[in-house]
Parts: sequence; structure tokens; C-alpha cells
Amino acid sequence: MLSFALSLFMMIVTPGPGVLTTAGIGSGFGWRAGLRFLIGLNLGTNLTMLMVATGLTAAVFSIPGLRTALLIASVAYFIYLATKIAFAGAKIGFIAAQRAPTIRDGILLQMINPKAYAVGSLLITGFAFYPDSFVIEVAWKFVLMNLVWIPVHILWLGAGVTVRRMELPTGTQRFINYVMAASLIVVVVVAAITASDASLPAG
Repeated sequence: MLSFALSLFMMIVTPGPGVLTTAGIGSGFGWRAGLRFLIGLNLGTNLTMLMVATGLTAAVFSIPGLRTALLIASVAYFIYLATKIAFAGAKIGFIAAQRAPTIRDGILLQMINPKAYAVGSLLITGFAFYPDSFVIEVAWKFVLMNLVWIPVHILWLGAGVTVRRMELPTGTQRFINYVMAASLIVVVVVAAITASDASLPAG
């Protein structure tokens, strides 16, 4: 269970569309809007894991050609996002939000978030620690996931709110951009490998 918790933390804390958008919302709209968005994001995260656990995701993506199409779209999306962050100049590369988010926005983002499916697949199908009951094991995984997911995303939201008030040196800002972009590229590679070895799309 410890290895599951550590792996869970590393997968969730890695910058992806969810945490980057959360930080952007914190920077653009503050705590209240950010927390409202996080409620939806958390619901969406649990829905994607439930879809993986029940086999619904595998059934949907078993349709010929759909898995490959979604893999290509997912990789393209991540590359676009990483490029946008890396070349954001002297500005912190958080995803800019154009309007105050809603709970629905959070749910929808996770339902189309490639990383959410990759993480869900790895967490549900790997790290078996209760072989006597798949249901109990999955229930524990949901509990542990939320115990890690919630504080990590609140911290990212706080980071966005804090960055709004800071004037970082240009070099530091660019370094943050490059690290975030590199992290997303790593996610692309992991997602591509996962998609080629499993019955799920790239995350």
C-alpha cells in the first residue's frame, strides 16, 4: 500500500491539464472560483477512475480506430500545451482562464483529460495489495487517491493565487516554464507507452 501511495503522489503532483488549469484559475479569479472548479475537477477525477474500474473505458476504447485517434489527439494536445508553456516568455506558464469556472467545467475537463485516464488505469490495474477482494482494494484506492488529490490541488490553487502577487526574476519565470513543459512531455511519453501496452488510450 505504501508503494501505491508514493506512486499516487508522484502521478498526481506532476503538472498536467488539471493542476495547471487550477493554478491558472487561482491566478485569474482567486480562491472562491478556484475551489468551485476543484469540486467539479474532483468529481470528474472520481468518474474517470470509476469508468476504468468498471471496464467501461476499456469497452468504449475497444472500438476499432478510436483508441488510435484519441492517442494522436491526446499527444497533440500535450505537445501544444507544453509548447505554450515553454514559450510563454517571462510569464509563468499557467493556463490562462478567460472566465470564472464552474463545477461543470471541472467535470468536463477531467472527462477529456488524457492524464486522468492514464493515472486511473495505472492505479486501478496496478499495485495490487488486497488480492482477496477487488472491490475492497478499489475502494481503498479511491480513498487514498482523494486523500492525496485534494491537498495537492489546493496547493496548486494556492500557488496560482500567490504567483499573482509576485514579481519573479525573468530567469526564474522562464525556468519554471521549462520545468512545467518538460514535465508535460514526460507525461506524453508515459501515456504513449501505456496506450501501446493497454486497452486504454494515452491517458
